[in-house]
Amino acid sequence: MDDPSGGQIALYIVLGLAVLFVIIGLIRAVRIVPQTVAVLVERLGRYSRTLDAGLHLLIPFVDRVRAGVDLREQVVSFPPQPVITSDNLVVSIDTVIYFQVTEPKDAVYEIANYITGIEQLTVTTLRNVVGSMDLEQTLTSRDQINGQLRGVLDEATGRWGVRVNRVELKSIDPPDSIKGSMEQQMRAERDRRATILTAEGVKQSQILTAEGEKQAAILRAEGNAQSAILNAEGEARAILQVFDAVHRGDADPKLLAYQYLQVLPKIAQSPSSKMWFLPSELSGALGAFAKGFAGGDDEGGPFGSSRPAGESPLKDDLPPTTLTDPAVALAEAKRESAAATADATSAGNLSGRPFDAGAELGQRPGQGAAPLRPTTEATPSLQKPEDSAPE
Repeated sequence: MDDPSGGQIALYIVLGLAVLFVIIGLIRAVRIVPQTVAVLVERLGRYSRTLDAGLHLLIPFVDRVRAGVDLREQVVSFPPQPVITSDNLVVSIDTVIYFQVTEPKDAVYEIANYITGIEQLTVTTLRNVVGSMDLEQTLTSRDQINGQLRGVLDEATGRWGVRVNRVELKSIDPPDSIKGSMEQQMRAERDRRATILTAEGVKQSQILTAEGEKQAAILRAEGNAQSAILNAEGEARAILQVFDAVHRGDADPKLLAYQYLQVLPKIAQSPSSKMWFLPSELSGALGAFAKGFAGGDDEGGPFGSSRPAGESPLKDDLPPTTLTDPAVALAEAKRESAAATADATSAGNLSGRPFDAGAELGQRPGQGAAPLRPTTEATPSLQKPEDSAPE
């Protein structure tokens, strides 16, 4: 006779297994898909459908989830890859790829691992693109390289259901020896620019100095010319005044002989006088002296005169002297000096630049500050009139 307790235990075991089967079936039948994720479902080993975000029911033990695909844009940084340029230099290039899965079915069934495929395709394309450039072009053509990489990758990964949005070269590292040469080249270029700037500054300084010396020489020459003119006019007037005073005083031969004898000792007192030069008319002069001391006739001798005593050979009196006030003359000289200084500074600042008609001063050779002209008020004419010549 069977034991009833053993049958109950077996029944309980069967019921438990049935409940467990139902629970596992419910768990496998209900699938909750999160946002931005696509789930691929296979039914009896074949692709059935793609589940979007939300709650979905599957047939237990018939439908199976193959894979879940992230639909967000992904960023993958690949390790540095050695690439040879057209000038046979090996550079290490790091790349960063921005891509997004647009077709989950193609990304799962068309390629085993689309990330590895993108990496290998990036390396081969990068070597083809960089291999046609030299080092300098590689360092300065990042945008061109990025555009070519993106075009090739986007075309190749289109059948994988992947869209490449952006490709970036994170770093391009040439060999250490090339880095040293590039630093030396950069240092030499900076030294060249510094030398050029220094030379340009020296050039401008020399131009300004030469322009200033030119203006100073012009002003100095103008001043010397005015000084010489004034001295000559002063000496001429002094001679005329002395000549007029002598004739108006009507000096007799005794006075002239006495003055002549007083000059001879002064000539002898000079320590550098080793020889005396006596005038050729000494005998006539001594005779006139003797005649003068003897009280002879004053006419006909070397100091005689046919004019009456006290009459000047000048028919008219000397023109009046008009001298400028010293304060006015000093103010005028200061004004002209300030104007010349301003012209020299302006000409120096504008020299060395392209010619400008609006700032012509100092731009053309031979042009500078306008030469100073003596004013009629400060330097009146001291020449005697035509009708005042001595007889």
